[in-house]
Amino acid sequence: MKAFRFPRLLKFLPLALFLSASHAAEQPNILYIYTDDQSDRTVSCYERAEPWVDTPNIDRLADKGVRFKHAYNGTWCMPARATFLTGKLPYGVESMRMEGDYPGSEYDPKKAPFWMSSFKQAGYTTAQIGKWHTGADAGYGREWDFQIVWNRPKFPKNAGAYYDNQLISFQGGEAKLVKGYSTDNYTKWAVDYLKGEGRDPDKPWLLWL
Repeated sequence: MKAFRFPRLLKFLPLALFLSASHAAEQPNILYIYTDDQSDRTVSCYERAEPWVDTPNIDRLADKGVRFKHAYNGTWCMPARATFLTGKLPYGVESMRMEGDYPGSEYDPKKAPFWMSSFKQAGYTTAQIGKWHTGADAGYGREWDFQIVWNRPKFPKNAGAYYDNQLISFQGGEAKLVKGYSTDNYTKWAVDYLKGEGRDPDKPWLLWL
């Protein structure tokens, strides 16, 4: 009896959901907000949120979007991100590593393709802004049409700069030192993108922030 290969089916799920919905409605713009190690107790639109938590802007987005309440992809940053990007279970992403300057750190798109490629094929323009921690290859020009990225694996000496003084690569170019609070920087760049900077105005967009 053959084992049921759930990870293989999982990686096609985003595409299947998209294709089934695209026949019934116009292609929507997609803003996917991803944070590291954050509990639902710290976002007030979730039922388990602490009483002192107040996140009105996120709550407004959630009211018009989707909240994930029964989903799991890993407890640590790198495996969780790899699972999200590829649809594979954390231990199934064999070609990705965290260390940028060491063997095994390069990304093999044939072994672990990102599902964003499916959206590109469907006419979307794709973007990623913020932290990258899934192999040294961040996928600009392949999965991403637009990218402003803090690539931790590629620059291990800058990997501890979570809050400021980050080496940021714009559109696949050489990394530049950017000062200021990183979350504020990411937010500004994302707002500029949503307003039309750096993207085709005639295409629907997908932004992973």
